[in-house]
Amino acid sequence: MPEEKMFVNLDKYGNMSGASIPFALYEAQKSGKIKKGDNVLMVGFGAGLTWGAVVLKWSI
Repeated sequence: MPEEKMFVNLDKYGNMSGASIPFALYEAQKSGKIKKGDNVLMVGFGAGLTWGAVVLKWSI
């Protein structure tokens, strides 16, 4: 995926555990990076080898 399509705030705030993805979604929407109708891929990681991912269509 091209870097210009990504939104990353890990370098700014670090890993905020369960709040990382909702906080990134908020910032991405406010900055105009995510718009209504966009497909959004969210990927998160946790302790050890835990991780998760989901794709959704943004409708806000």
